[in-house]
Amino acid sequence: MENVHLALEEDDLYSGYNDYNPTFDSEELENDVGFQQAVRTNHGRRPPMTAKFPGTAMGARPLASSFGSRMPMSSSMGRPMTGAVQDGAARPMTAVRAAGYTSSLTRGSTFDPLGQSRGPAPPLEAKSEETAEEKIKILEMKVNDLIEESCMAHSIGALQLALEKAKEAGRKERALVRQREQSGSGEHINLDLTYSVLLNLANQYANNEMYPEALNSYQVIVKNKMFSNAGRLKVNMANIYFKQKNYPKAIKFYRMALDQISNTHKELRIKIMQNIGVVFVRMGQYSDAITSFEHIMSESANIKTGFNLILCYYAIGDRERMKKAFLKLISVRLGIDDEDKYIPSNDDTSSDMVIEAIKNDKLHQMERDLKALAEKYIMTAAKLIAPAIETSFAAGFDWCVDMVKSSQYVELANDLEINKAITYLRQKDFKQAVETLKTFEKKDSRVKSAAATNLSFLYFLEKDFDQADRYADLAMNADRYNPAALINKGNTVFIKQDYEKAAEFYKEALRNDSSCTEALYNLGLTYKKLNRLEEALDCFLKLHAILRNCAQVMYQLAHLHELLEDPQQAIEWLMQVISVTPTDPQVLAKLGELHDAEGDKSQAFQYYYESFRYFPSNIDVIEWLGAYYIETQFCEKAIQYFERATLIQPTQVKWQLMVASCYRRSGNYQKALETYKDIHRKFPVNIECLRFLVRLCTDMGLKEVQEYATKLKKVEKMKEIREQVSSARGRKEGREGSAGSAGESVPTTICVCFGADSSHSGSSTKGERLSAKMRSLPASSEPYEASSPKELDASYVDPLGPQTDRPKTGAKKRIEDDDFADEELGDDLLPE
Repeated sequence: MENVHLALEEDDLYSGYNDYNPTFDSEELENDVGFQQAVRTNHGRRPPMTAKFPGTAMGARPLASSFGSRMPMSSSMGRPMTGAVQDGAARPMTAVRAAGYTSSLTRGSTFDPLGQSRGPAPPLEAKSEETAEEKIKILEMKVNDLIEESCMAHSIGALQLALEKAKEAGRKERALVRQREQSGSGEHINLDLTYSVLLNLANQYANNEMYPEALNSYQVIVKNKMFSNAGRLKVNMANIYFKQKNYPKAIKFYRMALDQISNTHKELRIKIMQNIGVVFVRMGQYSDAITSFEHIMSESANIKTGFNLILCYYAIGDRERMKKAFLKLISVRLGIDDEDKYIPSNDDTSSDMVIEAIKNDKLHQMERDLKALAEKYIMTAAKLIAPAIETSFAAGFDWCVDMVKSSQYVELANDLEINKAITYLRQKDFKQAVETLKTFEKKDSRVKSAAATNLSFLYFLEKDFDQADRYADLAMNADRYNPAALINKGNTVFIKQDYEKAAEFYKEALRNDSSCTEALYNLGLTYKKLNRLEEALDCFLKLHAILRNCAQVMYQLAHLHELLEDPQQAIEWLMQVISVTPTDPQVLAKLGELHDAEGDKSQAFQYYYESFRYFPSNIDVIEWLGAYYIETQFCEKAIQYFERATLIQPTQVKWQLMVASCYRRSGNYQKALETYKDIHRKFPVNIECLRFLVRLCTDMGLKEVQEYATKLKKVEKMKEIREQVSSARGRKEGREGSAGSAGESVPTTICVCFGADSSHSGSSTKGERLSAKMRSLPASSEPYEASSPKELDASYVDPLGPQTDRPKTGAKKRIEDDDFADEELGDDLLPE
């Protein structure tokens, strides 16, 4: 009972709890001198407290001194300690120990604010294992990531990688389903994720053209009743059957998909019906296709369906319905705003900035593409039905032009007129083509320039260079930025051999259109004519970078290197020409000539033989091969080549003489004698033939020797008389010429030798070299070889020479570039 204290009535049992004791203020520890001294010494006792604090269940009592018994201190909130002392340590009232130390009743307790006496810290608590639900969520995230990676791989064209990712996503998704079933949450399967995995896998199979696997994957989705709206995937299955050309099944699945789609999805239904019509066209069932296309044109008309409807009517030959379908086609609204909205107003700066920003944005590009597609379909349809809807194609074109003029495509009327002229050209009716093009002389500048360009091209082909020059000037005056007109003007100047001026026109055409290959080609030819070979080489190298597989360009590069005395580089370029056109006999012959000049006879023979095999009528090749066999002592093989030359040039006696010479060299004198006799019958005054007959008859001891000797003397006598008469006549003309020059002036006629070209400069040299070789083949003691035979009439013609060394013409069918490039005159590298 001595420890029991009764509360006085006047005492407040709960007083003192809100008193604040500054001793336990942790923020003031830095200013507490006793605490700082204890921290510095690491030992010692705290000075006695002097502050008062209330007791529990009794009045205020003074704190014990440092020499008396210590009482438990109050908490930091001023609440007194009520707990009993256990194991030498006082339990704080709030069950939270003070930071760094614990009050103790025992004397000499060590101050350990860092808790070093407690030993090492306990190990970290191990992380608890993931729950089954967390594992499922992580696996779902991995499946979604794989689907995204598959789609991204497909977007960059990595189809195989996209398929692998789709397969891996399928495996992960099946593992996810099994894990849900094992955890007992099978009813919570993510159907959307399963649908995404299967659909992506089917699409990737289809993209990789693995059609059976794709169909199986689609079947899994379609047959599963848990997937809503899966029936529309039958459209994809029908597309696969269409690619496999299984048209009946494709139509079946298209119709099944059409049944699955409600009328609210009108646009999708229209597209499916359009696919059905296309399949019917492929099957040749035009009536069924017409039914589908007519329904589409009545519900939601579009350009592509209208064009397909015209094709079906054309296939069944229905003229009137073709006209009606054409009217429907040109009346389809594209939904494109007027181009005037892109013209700046110059009044409002902010609106002008907006117009400048949207002038070439993606939406405007889509509008231009749609308009170009519509014009393409209309032009193609007009060209298709024009000959069929009327008695003549001209009347059909006129009807189409009248209809187009009254529609929203007024600007296409002029293009149709130009197409009419092109059709006349294809029918070889140049007069009507010219008359049609001449009607454009009073039109606006762009149409006039296009028509005049084509007229200049036509007159240039007909070699009426004055008219070609006139219309080229007209085209240039109408549109100075028309590169085709500048090319035609340069060509007319080129023909007049004013190469410097021609080069200026070609350069101007290149400044207007840097991708104009005709201008660049003609500029290279012009530099070649001016003997500016390095500049010509630069032009053709630039052109080769644009037209990688153009044989003409590579041949020009080879010829330029030959002119620059670089035969090895010329051979390299000709080898590239052969890689593009392996059967070109002229290029093969040129390769043989270059190898022959380099001294490589075996390689030269190979190329000459290949050239002869592809074109056995080239006299130069035949002559070289015959001379090669004679030189290598295979005269029997040379006979077949000279006999072919005899067939090609039967009036040239030298080929028959070479055949007889080969018989004689091979030791077949009887055959040689018969050949010489045959030659004498055809050419009775040929001295060489008579000499060989005299020689052979003498060696063989025949009686005809005297007859042939008499004929030989007569022919030689006649030859001497002709030479004397010709020399006397020449002396007489010379005296008359000198007398005329002393008196009045005599008009002088200048003969121009056409056909001589720098590209053929090696021809006469080669002909002289081969003829000299043939003259030197037989022994010099024999009569034939001692004489000087007539030179060859045929000279070597460069491969592609007549075409590649002529300027390319520029002609323009349309006012602007369109999708009918294959029908434009100016798009082909046309020769003069």
